[in-house]
Amino acid sequence: MYLIQFFKKSKSTLIFLFFFSIIFVPILYFMVKPKATLPVFNPVDVNPRLVDDAVKHIQKNHKVANFKLTNQNGEVITEKNFENKIYITDFFFTRCQTICPLMAIHIADLQNHFMQDDEIKFLSLSVTPKMDSVSVLKEYANKVGAVDGKWELTTGDKQQIYNLARKSYFAVLDEGDGGEQDFIHTEQFILIDKKKQIRGFYDGTDAKELDRIITDIEILKQEK
Repeated sequence: MYLIQFFKKSKSTLIFLFFFSIIFVPILYFMVKPKATLPVFNPVDVNPRLVDDAVKHIQKNHKVANFKLTNQNGEVITEKNFENKIYITDFFFTRCQTICPLMAIHIADLQNHFMQDDEIKFLSLSVTPKMDSVSVLKEYANKVGAVDGKWELTTGDKQQIYNLARKSYFAVLDEGDGGEQDFIHTEQFILIDKKKQIRGFYDGTDAKELDRIITDIEILKQEK
């Protein structure tokens, strides 16, 4: 009789432990599992050839500089348009027939993925600003499917754009100083968080990178 009661109790205990392991152990695991995080990139963390000499010494607290550009609708675009936003930056020119068309397709794909997400934006800076006037940018924006307010295609002062590439986004090798004959050409997509910090670099010509960008953006959205 005692043995029967013992086995009944043991059976109940085993059943309880079984269901506990199925239900509560996974919950406990996710409660204690470290959250995924992204690095914060400072000048010292990047290939020195991508960084202007003036900022190479900075080891922490790097932020993208303020800017003033003009978008495809002739509107002035500044850092205020990206306040409390996560965004992807790239450098392009409308006459490019090599990497830029593919990069534009990939940004369009990302734009469509995050179309309903007001936290996410895109910023493209022309590296041939004199050629890429507002009317040219507008035609290009329509061609690539850029949505007003979501994807800003911009032109502006060439020296400013070069400085942004070299001192803020670390997107171009040390070729020239932003003079009339200097030319920026890079496949980089740069991920910027709500604090204006660089959180990722990606090959904008590689479709496989889109999944990584989407994942990283979702990680940033969970940050406080």
